[in-house]
Amino acid sequence: MSQTNTSLLEEVVQWSQETCRQELKSVLPKLTSLHYEASTWNDCLRILKIITEMFLPHIGLSELEEECFSKILPKAVAMFDNMMKEIMNQVGELSSQNTELCTFLRNILQAMVQLIDALSVCVRHVGSFEEGLCLDAIRSLPTCILKVLRETFQHCKDSEIVYCGRLSLVADLLQGLFKEAYSLQKSLLEILDRISLDSSASDEEVSDIVAVIHSLLDICSIISNLDIALHANTWKFLIKQSLKYQSLVEEQLHHGDIVNSLSDNLLASLHSCVEMAEHIKLTGLQETVQSPEYKLFQKTAKMCRFFANTLVHYIKEFKYFLTKKSSCFHQLYLQIFSKFPPSLCAPTLPTALAGELSASVLVPMDAFLLQLLPLRPFAEVVLQPDVWLSSEHELPHFLMLVNILGQLLSQPEEVMELWYSGSQFPEDTPRLPLYHAIFISFRRCYTERKVPVRLPGVMLKGQAQAEVTLHQHICVQLCASVAVLPPVYFPVLERCLMDAVLQADTPTALLAVDVWCFTARYGTAELCLHHVLLIAQLVKACNSECYQLLHLGLLLRRMVFLMTPSHQLELVAEFSPSKVENLPVWHHVLLRALSQDVRLRVESEIIALMQRVFMAWEDGGHKLGQVDKVNAALGSLLSLLRGHPSPEEQCSLSVVRMITQLWSRMNPSQLQTHLVLQDTLKLLLSATTVIVKNIRPEAISQALLCLEAVVSQKCPDYLLLAALGFLSSLGKTFFPEDCQSQVLPRLSGLFGVLLADKSWLLHQHALEAFSYFAGNTNHEEVISQSLCVEETKTKVINYLSKTLKVLEDVESRLKRLKLEKVVIEQHNKKLESKESGSDKQAAETEAITDPEPSPKRARQETSAEEEYDRHIQTAQNSLKALHALVESKANMTAPPPSWLKVKLQQLMTLIREITSVRHTT
Repeated sequence: MSQTNTSLLEEVVQWSQETCRQELKSVLPKLTSLHYEASTWNDCLRILKIITEMFLPHIGLSELEEECFSKILPKAVAMFDNMMKEIMNQVGELSSQNTELCTFLRNILQAMVQLIDALSVCVRHVGSFEEGLCLDAIRSLPTCILKVLRETFQHCKDSEIVYCGRLSLVADLLQGLFKEAYSLQKSLLEILDRISLDSSASDEEVSDIVAVIHSLLDICSIISNLDIALHANTWKFLIKQSLKYQSLVEEQLHHGDIVNSLSDNLLASLHSCVEMAEHIKLTGLQETVQSPEYKLFQKTAKMCRFFANTLVHYIKEFKYFLTKKSSCFHQLYLQIFSKFPPSLCAPTLPTALAGELSASVLVPMDAFLLQLLPLRPFAEVVLQPDVWLSSEHELPHFLMLVNILGQLLSQPEEVMELWYSGSQFPEDTPRLPLYHAIFISFRRCYTERKVPVRLPGVMLKGQAQAEVTLHQHICVQLCASVAVLPPVYFPVLERCLMDAVLQADTPTALLAVDVWCFTARYGTAELCLHHVLLIAQLVKACNSECYQLLHLGLLLRRMVFLMTPSHQLELVAEFSPSKVENLPVWHHVLLRALSQDVRLRVESEIIALMQRVFMAWEDGGHKLGQVDKVNAALGSLLSLLRGHPSPEEQCSLSVVRMITQLWSRMNPSQLQTHLVLQDTLKLLLSATTVIVKNIRPEAISQALLCLEAVVSQKCPDYLLLAALGFLSSLGKTFFPEDCQSQVLPRLSGLFGVLLADKSWLLHQHALEAFSYFAGNTNHEEVISQSLCVEETKTKVINYLSKTLKVLEDVESRLKRLKLEKVVIEQHNKKLESKESGSDKQAAETEAITDPEPSPKRARQETSAEEEYDRHIQTAQNSLKALHALVESKANMTAPPPSWLKVKLQQLMTLIREITSVRHTT
């Protein structure tokens, strides 16, 4: 700086305030010129302080921008940037031994503090004007100050990295720098809050306000981890300004950046709260409400509530500018709800802390969702047919759909149409009806259905609120929505219910059945009749092998209970039980669901039809080709027996006679070669189980003989389950002594084989059946003879004593359930693809084009070793039972029958023949 300029500065600093006011017009231009031309930081800062402290108080508001701010502030910002760059260039060599560099860097930081102090003087002067404050008069001030603040906060935030272990050498100055910047921002925001723009504002003024909002957004991203109060106040001002000038700035604001930042801050605060709550739990501080950790948790939870409410408010005002963020909003909802129960990946937090956090975050999410409902892009994201979700987000997505369902009633017609109806035209983005999406989402929550997760229930009749399963929760919500559903959407509901019943996942079908029954009961009797006739027609049309028959049959069984007696008569008239083709319908109807007159009519018609079919079969020579008709009639007869209040007392002699005669026609040697007879055996076993007290021992002996034949071979699980039901029912049957030698050994042998089955499902049912039998039978020798194998005996004892195996931990159980989910999903998809008809069409095409018949598909059998093992076990169990019987009779001085020795010699001959065949092959 020249001598002349130095003399001027030395002279000016001696002036009084009055002299400065008088010489303002002549000296200020010189000083601003000197400030612009200054080549050193010290000169620049010295001149800046002279201008702001001595001349600025005398400059009027109308002259501030033109005469002062526009000339000195850009240079001040540039000087601040150069100081920051110098620190970054030199800080790598900083150490306690390098005192010269340490002093140099501290001087720079002190200069930065002084520069911010000079800017604060500018802000305070502007604030001293009580009226007429406008943005044009201070245009350079907000822009320049916000740049300095951004750099300052960024440097403070990165200080640990920048100074790399040497922070203590400058920590005091950095703290002072932050405090000055904090104070400067507060003062600046107070001034900006006083400024008002109306619809006549110029484009430059609007652009300046937009720039201020975006600059504050940048600052918010920096200070999020520096100071909670500063962060919250900055966001409050940002949103306030956005709403204050909404009509002016809504076209220019970066709405996506603003909601992204709010969402990120919400998730970050939530994550911090969860970590603090887990730490409090581990350290046992949850009861110490005055601890610093607990107070910090409360502050962070308040920030969660603040960001959630702020996001909701912003979406409410600018929702139609945020349609492109629909996917982000969807993901935000899922991420938040995955942190809370009942999500399986949610951390376990202390009850009090979890309650506070839930109130802070989950409560605003209802309002968040409410604001998004009118947005078509959001509905398209949520209801897209093939929405991909990670496993931890499947339950939150399901709960979102349920929440939407509960909020739709208060929405206008066009919003309900958007969500209830789904996409209507080919050119629309595919969108499922809400009910359909709910059932699909419920199907995907396999793991949560198995655990099961629990949700808050509803307080009823003064009773305390209880937790309910996922099925109960959604069932109540769906039924509540059906109760208030506008009639125009009932066709959509019916289609969704039908789709859910006809898909392969049984728990989902059961949910649809529950809702359908409520719909029928809540609606008119005519609606119920209409539904029952439709379902009965579908049942009649179903193939006996398809999985849909199980679901439709269950629905029909329950719906008949809801019909009026007159409508039940219409069902009987439409699907007369006297016709063979209608029998599949009556397989699924329980007689106790019918009124007395209708029940008696159905009973008589089914029994009469059974007699006609049976007589026709007898007259035709008991041909296998007619067994299907017998099975159909027998299935309806079984439904009649099961549905009767007291089948054993009311069972007619004709029914007992038919069952007995059918047993006499069952040939054990034909059961493996003619699979249709296995269905007959299954039906006979189930029917005999119901009326076992009326069945003669000879028929029971024949049944056991047939069971021996199929159990020794590979047979369907459903047949073994029916066998176990039959065997357990024999516990209350006393066999006369003259038939005990034929019945009891077979009975113990069958129990021995079934108790040793490797399938966990069959093994469990076998334990239950044997336990029931053992608790009721008078033939105690069967119990001991069934438990000849020590391993089987141990399992039975453990079951009866309720001895538990080592329980798997929660993590292992969830892992297993996730693996099960994959298997179940693949199985269901296989079932559905099989029913789609594609395989059948391909087979028909192949039959037409290929003149040669296709080779038969190999029968699915177990390995040879497993077959050998099964037969050996059966023979071994039977021989052990026979040995025990011989010993028991010998002790009672009752010799075995004379033919026993001959039979045993024949068995020995057979064993030698088997052995010789084995050695020669």
